[in-house]
Amino acid sequence: MSENPLRPMGRRERSKQRVRENIYAAALTLFAEQGYDSTTVDQISERADVARGTFFNYFPRKEDLVTAWATERQRKLEERMEKTMRDAPDDVTVHLELCMAALADFNEAERDVTPAMLTAWVKAGRPLMEEPYAGRVFADIIAAGQRSGQIAPGIDPLRVGNVVRDAYLGILYRWSQNPGGQAPLRMELRELLRVILTGVLSYAQRGWTSAPALPSPQDPVPAAGRAVTRPDS
Repeated sequence: MSENPLRPMGRRERSKQRVRENIYAAALTLFAEQGYDSTTVDQISERADVARGTFFNYFPRKEDLVTAWATERQRKLEERMEKTMRDAPDDVTVHLELCMAALADFNEAERDVTPAMLTAWVKAGRPLMEEPYAGRVFADIIAAGQRSGQIAPGIDPLRVGNVVRDAYLGILYRWSQNPGGQAPLRMELRELLRVILTGVLSYAQRGWTSAPALPSPQDPVPAAGRAVTRPDS
């Protein structure tokens, strides 16, 4: 009989999990305080109150903490969007907004550590080596929009998803490196969606008299495929 994957963890497993979580939390605290590059394994071990060898039992390399950070964010995003896609209205714009809101929430909740971890993630070349999971999440939303007729059928969902993901990372990097000097991340990401969903061509060239004002943080982003109302209509 196969082992039940949902069985409760035993005492030893719980103990190992606590040690791992303690090391990880100590590392993130130190990264926020003094930066990733300036933090040593010895400092992390001391803060976590474990032996140096114990650290390497859980994280064979210091860089594995970056992997753990990225993996945890991926897990949280996938869990949030799985629920969103199941419970939210069948509207591609709503789903994209909720995905951006989730990403903003994750980063703003870790405002102190995000700059250090994001810089380490980029320096390690992870954007090139790792699967672009955020791009896949965006692509799934775009594909669902195609099936419901909200997105043009000729669009490649994966290509669009990766474009949105790349733009998100650019905004995130600038935001993380300039604390307090920019608009809130959530607003920046909503503006990104507005540009992607409505385009950047001059409204005058389309025969319209003026472009609509930018949405406030409380206003909904125009829905994909929905024509913007002309001022004279």
